[in-house]
Amino acid sequence: MNKKYRKTIIAGNWKMNLLPSEVKPFTEELRSSMPRVKTCETVLCVPFTHISALRRALKDNRIAVGAQDVSTYEKGAYTGEIAGDMLNDLGVRYCIVGHSERREYHGEDNFTVGRKALAALENGIHPIICVGETLEQRERGITMEHISCQLISALSFIPDDKVRQCVIAYEPIWAIGTGKTATPEEAQEVCSFIRRIMRERYGARLARSVSILYGGSMKSSNAKELLSMPDIDGGLIGGASLKPNEFIQIIDAVAQVTGEER
Repeated sequence: MNKKYRKTIIAGNWKMNLLPSEVKPFTEELRSSMPRVKTCETVLCVPFTHISALRRALKDNRIAVGAQDVSTYEKGAYTGEIAGDMLNDLGVRYCIVGHSERREYHGEDNFTVGRKALAALENGIHPIICVGETLEQRERGITMEHISCQLISALSFIPDDKVRQCVIAYEPIWAIGTGKTATPEEAQEVCSFIRRIMRERYGARLARSVSILYGGSMKSSNAKELLSMPDIDGGLIGGASLKPNEFIQIIDAVAQVTGEER
């Protein structure tokens, strides 16, 4: 599968970290040394409270603004929810949906994830749809069945003509925040399987255009190996995205893989 048909995306997920007042100094440090890699889109998915500050701190379009969640509802009496058009109005271009922490701590199921992905798309936002298995599921040998169910269920809510606007993130739950990482070969096996599902359901042309990210403890020390895999088109970065220098090195790994000068 030729990567020239899809973009590389390095998306940072700050989770519930940093303060709005820390956004400006963070972005200043990041921008001062961030490589200009034309083949890579950089995204920062920050808490809702940080989005406006991030937008103000970005003086150009080198970094895209991302959110970490979106409501399934359009508007109304839903206290604490954030609607898709609210995110769009703030300049959000990407939104994480179905992260394993949302599934575990907030009881989100595959159908909720699909509805959230659709809500993002209807407001001009690219959903980053997360799928992944637990250590128990991997040891039982049901990784592919589990991920297939997650992916197909979520995509069932999305019209065929909007699927190419989605981004898929494979995040082995056993590797998130644990320091453990799937080997490049293990990650490639699952990402290749995800692309095969896309090809079988939507055809080869669409499958080769959808970016698939790896989201399990990618860091500067393993980014180049992971990004060299044919079906890994970037990373959903957790802890490493909170350290400007570490995040920069991951972006730089894209340039090393593509041979592009920074």
